[in-house]
Amino acid sequence: MTSRTVTRLPNLINVFLLISLVFSGNVLQSVASLGINYGQVGDNLPSPDKVINLLRSLRINKTRIYDTNPQILSSFANSNIEIIVTIENQVLTLLQDPQQALQWVNSHIKPYIPATSITGIMVGNELFTDEDSSLIRYMMPAIINIHKALFQLGLDRYIQVSSPSSLAVLAESYPPSAGSFKPEVTSVMQQFLRFLEATRSPFWINAYPYFAYKDNPNTIPIDYVLFNRNIGMTDPNTGLHYDNMMYAQVDAAAFAAAKLGYRNIEVRVAETGWPSKGDVGEIGASPLNAATYIRNLMMRQFAGEGTPARRSSRLEVYIFALFNEDMKPGPISEKNYGIFQPDGSLAYDLGFSTMSTTSTTTATSKSITYSSSATKAKSTLKYWKILILAMIGVRLC
Repeated sequence: MTSRTVTRLPNLINVFLLISLVFSGNVLQSVASLGINYGQVGDNLPSPDKVINLLRSLRINKTRIYDTNPQILSSFANSNIEIIVTIENQVLTLLQDPQQALQWVNSHIKPYIPATSITGIMVGNELFTDEDSSLIRYMMPAIINIHKALFQLGLDRYIQVSSPSSLAVLAESYPPSAGSFKPEVTSVMQQFLRFLEATRSPFWINAYPYFAYKDNPNTIPIDYVLFNRNIGMTDPNTGLHYDNMMYAQVDAAAFAAAKLGYRNIEVRVAETGWPSKGDVGEIGASPLNAATYIRNLMMRQFAGEGTPARRSSRLEVYIFALFNEDMKPGPISEKNYGIFQPDGSLAYDLGFSTMSTTSTTTATSKSITYSSSATKAKSTLKYWKILILAMIGVRLC
């Protein structure tokens, strides 16, 4: 058996697994490693019960919210949808006190367990950025106090505690094997990783290839960031080949953790997405690119891929975001990361013909319906045959 044949085997296995998905009678099956972020910064979003239906249309049973909205947590009871909640950044100073942390868990988490499947608590979001480095000092005391509170209430076995980081915590990320933390966060990251290892919790990062492409469209190939077929890059230190930027970003974080002595910490993606609209200077923000990025990412998830450094471990990813959110501050792109419009219609065509949403507006309500996959069997099969052939071309070349 030649070396070229050996390198093709894992890709062939993924293709065969994908074929089995297609002919299993349920094209869009639930994938345990795929979730989506459910933001609420809009004045026209559907009610939580309708959101549950949208998640089911995507065959996604994991979501994350950016607070502990009681209406959402109550509505998701007995839905079989797992929820990660978030402690807002402005609350972290309060949680420096263990008693306040216990009170927070008692009032924001305990009332909804076990009916609502709360599987994780994110302590803040992107506590270190290039614009603001002041919040990260509150992270570890808050994390420790929240975990202690969960332990006291007997909930630590069911709920993981972590905090998502932006890639601003990395001093180097290219090539991935050069990944390392910035000196100013190394001490905190050492404590953080020690906690994650002790509690068997993941290290979450927010990975956005879009930003890298927007800032360097003349040097970064668009196909490399969109998961399309491309020549990719090979890490000169490891020999690992990367055909997309997101996997390279994930492995850079894993290598950074390994340099601090934590080689077995699981790295997950808390946020990744692509805007369907942007300001004039926001190069690459378009419905076509957004659809391509999300569709290709979902295909990778269906195939159960890991990153080049961790092929045997399926990468867990949460898409950003479920909805376009009209009240988000910042450039136009910030309002247009959603797969869905607030009325429940798709913001762009994902190409999955088994999933169709329509919204019906009356004076008092909106309803969301889904088309039968049986009526679209022929077009669905044709689409997926083409997609499989395309994927074979991508993965075996």
